[in-house]
Amino acid sequence: MPTEGGEGGGAAASCRAGGGPEAEPPLRVEAGGESRGGAGEIVVDLGRERLYSEDEAYCSGKKVCHLAAFLLVLCSGLAHALWNLFTKKSRNKNAFLWLIHVTSFLLLLPLFVRELANASLPPAAYGFLALSMAFQMGYCLLLPVVYERGDMSQSYPVMRGTGALLVPLFSIWLYQETLSLAGWAGIGCIVLGLFAISGTFSRRLDRAALRPLVPAFAVGLCITGYVLTDKTALTWLSPVAMIELSNLAYLLVLTPTVLGRGLIGSEWKANWRTIALGSVFSPGSYLLFLLAVQLAPLSHLAPVREVGTVFGTLLGVLLLKEAQPIRRVVLSFVITAGVISVGLWGNG
Repeated sequence: MPTEGGEGGGAAASCRAGGGPEAEPPLRVEAGGESRGGAGEIVVDLGRERLYSEDEAYCSGKKVCHLAAFLLVLCSGLAHALWNLFTKKSRNKNAFLWLIHVTSFLLLLPLFVRELANASLPPAAYGFLALSMAFQMGYCLLLPVVYERGDMSQSYPVMRGTGALLVPLFSIWLYQETLSLAGWAGIGCIVLGLFAISGTFSRRLDRAALRPLVPAFAVGLCITGYVLTDKTALTWLSPVAMIELSNLAYLLVLTPTVLGRGLIGSEWKANWRTIALGSVFSPGSYLLFLLAVQLAPLSHLAPVREVGTVFGTLLGVLLLKEAQPIRRVVLSFVITAGVISVGLWGNG
């Protein structure tokens, strides 16, 4: 009987047989290492085959996780654009934001209290949670200013574009993540598209032009801060708990600005439908993003979330009748191309 040896699909097999045609050699299975059988033995080494199967399953599972994270972030971007649209159309921005976050806060409070009661947080955790709330409070203070001063399709891209660039840079530095050349090219398309769609490159940077852009850029810095901080905070608390801390930060800022002025009642009467939707979309948007962060690298997901800018621009053009619709829609496709590049080919 001829001797055959080979390696297929990562598995090694060495067969040796002796005797006549009717002889059936004994079978010995080894877990790994070199296979050496004596006469009349068939030795099969399954060690590398098992390793290959585990690697294959790992890679397959990783791809599924990345796809799930990508879809979660796309939904997050759409939800974010919708609640920002509702905020832009509201009568009083502070009252509207207070109402959507107080609703979410009350709904999530029992879950938050139960989680904190069972949690054992190290001292460092409290520092990260306080820092996250500080960035969220800055975001909340500045967001109404942004929408009072400029168009949604002008301010929204600057806010989101700042984070789209800075979050990957800091993620690679802080969390040792990697991003491919195609991923960086995609981020370039996203950031350039975002700032171009806002009109930053096509206008004189006088005081009137800078008036809405400065607070929008500051909001982008706050977004960068709380996203990076929350990535670490998820080590100790669930995404739902982080959303509740965000709600608390918003309420601490907004409550003094709206109580005792009759703003809450009038805003509720005028916009109770969008307030109800906003109380789902606002926390839901960030909740979806935090869930995605647990499945894939932050440097890949933060830029992809800026597909919300495409949704926001289209909503601003179609529903708010904002200016230069063709240019803004074309640039939205540039941003979308960048999102696809990061999402599909961003792995370093």
